[in-house]
Formats: sequence, C-alpha cells, structure tokens
Amino acid sequence: MDGTNTIAIRDLGVKYRTLEALQGISLDLQPGRLTAAIGPNGAGKSTLLKAMLGLIPAIGKPVMYGDRALQEQLDRVAYVPQRTQIDWSYPATVWDVVMMGRVKKTGLFRRFSVVSHRLAKEALARVGMLELKNRPIGQLSGGQQQRVFLARSLAQEAEVFFFDEPFVGVDRKTEAILFTIFRELADAGNIVLVVNHDLGESITNFDDLILLNKELISVGQRQTVLQEENLYRAYGGRVNFFSEESVSFAA
Repeated sequence: MDGTNTIAIRDLGVKYRTLEALQGISLDLQPGRLTAAIGPNGAGKSTLLKAMLGLIPAIGKPVMYGDRALQEQLDRVAYVPQRTQIDWSYPATVWDVVMMGRVKKTGLFRRFSVVSHRLAKEALARVGMLELKNRPIGQLSGGQQQRVFLARSLAQEAEVFFFDEPFVGVDRKTEAILFTIFRELADAGNIVLVVNHDLGESITNFDDLILLNKELISVGQRQTVLQEENLYRAYGGRVNFFSEESVSFAA
C-alpha cells in the first residue's frame, strides 16, 4: 500500500510526573483501514489519541502524517472526544454543533458559505439527525449526541478521524450507523482510529487492532492480535472475547 499518507508513530511515550502512561509506542496507521485501539482500563488508549494530537505532552519523535508532523496538519483531522468530556449544558443546538466543524475552513468571525450549509445538512441527514437540527444538544439521548458529533466530524471534510469511546451509552441503531459510516470513511481512503473497550461481536467490524497496556502488545489484523498470549499480556487475567471462530480465553 502507498504509505504517502500513513501516520507514523515512533517511540512515543507519555509521563504524568512519575507515572508512565505510555512507553515506546511505534506503529503505522494506514489509510483505507478501520482500526481500533483496545486494552484494559488505564491502558493508555485515550492517552495515545491525545498525545498524537498534541493535547498532552509526549516524549519521542513527532508523530508524522506523510512527510510533515501531524500536529502541523490538524485542519485535516477530525477528533471526537469521549462524551464525558463534553459540556452538554452548553446552550447550542444540533445545527450549531455541526457548523462548528466548518469554522476552520471558514475562518473565525466570517459568514458560513452556501457550501458549508450544504455539507452540514448532508452530514446530519447521513446520521439521521436532520429533523432534530434545531433541538438543544443537551436534550438529546446519548446515542443522538454521538451521532451529532459524528456529523460534525463529517462536515469538517477531514482525512484523519479519531473517535474516543464512541459506543459508550449508545443504542443499537446508533452503533450500526457509526460502524456504517466508519466503514465508508475507511473505504474512501481515510485513516479511521477508534478507541474501543468492547471485545464482543462488534470487534469483527475492524480491519486492524492496536492492543495496548501502557506499551504496545500487538498491532495488525484481528486474527493476528487476538491471540491468547497477547490477550494474557494485555489483560493479565480473565478475558472473554468474540471471534469469527467463537473462541474465548480465560485465565
């Protein structure tokens, strides 16, 4: 595969005072692949995303996207944080939130173009939320809120998509919509990275997995990563997971 637009991570680490949250992470994220970062609580999955984006200080070489540092190209990145990190009392409508995805393209204090309005409307329709565009964001269900933030990321016209725990607290309909759009984004040649805590049947939707526990345990296709030895190293105990062969591991 052409690696021109690959994200390259080399020897990335994160420390919080004396606590080492991530150490020596080296891997490539390929366009056209739907990738999940998995691992136990506290493994550093969300920390990895934040470090890549420069939201927290990191150690090691700069994360590269193509031939430039990723942090110099954030206009090409759409990032959806965990829902718990968002102030849902903020007085904004569904439409307001999605139009926030057009600010970088438009510029601060400039009027949104006809194109921006069209893209926002198309994004909301794509996630099934256009009819609720005037609804305050705080009045939506968890699944509806997640769909709105997915629409915002679509309106950005990004090339790199990072989603942090998007399936927490969402309904089955929303989960299906998210996976459908994630797959479409990957098939269109984008980089799509999802932090995911579920090792159930939904894991089969991903092409590649990044298995972490403060260090990189394994990375690659599902069948390569979901091996008994890797899971034991990551979780160190009882693990039940779904695979195409319905295999589970317990220790």
